[in-house]
Amino acid sequence: MNKRNMTAMAATIGLVLSAGVMAQTMSKDSYKAAEDRIAAEYTSDKAKCDSLSGNTKDICIAEAKGKEKVAKAELEARNEPTAKNRYDALIAKAEADYAVANEKCDEKTGNDKDICVKEAKAVETRVKADAEAQMKTSAANQAASEKSREAGMKAKEESTEARQEAATEKRDANYAVAKEKCDSLAGDAKDRCMDEAKAKYGK
Repeated sequence: MNKRNMTAMAATIGLVLSAGVMAQTMSKDSYKAAEDRIAAEYTSDKAKCDSLSGNTKDICIAEAKGKEKVAKAELEARNEPTAKNRYDALIAKAEADYAVANEKCDEKTGNDKDICVKEAKAVETRVKADAEAQMKTSAANQAASEKSREAGMKAKEESTEARQEAATEKRDANYAVAKEKCDSLAGDAKDRCMDEAKAKYGK
């Protein structure tokens, strides 16, 4: 996933988690029609992969499966717009993007492939961490509005803790990428690279 997609997804997290509380539950017919449409699109997308081969086919299949997974999760979020379902939809998108990115990394070799995989995982980790932090913050704020001032203080603490956890996860993911890049070097250059990475990410 490139930086533009990652930024767009991060921006979407806030909108998705905060919206939808007033949405209507879908009718059974509408829900079933949407399910059938998702299944039909998956069958069609997967069939297009049959004429391909090698890693190109693997990427195609990963894209088809990812699209189906995201569509199902988004359908659940539309049908029952809870914070959990909206969070699940974001996680499905992050995992689908990672699966495709990981397949694309197979086109590389050696250290370039290792870096590609680490970067793809780092993006997934960052998006998941942000989604988790925002869901916890949203839940804490909702609880605070329904309870006493003491609950408000607790909500603030939980929100702070969630952001700290997210920051730690993202820092660890970024360090893993930096470390992998250092592995392509040797001797003093590698040592300097590792020292800089450790200093930058507090390792």
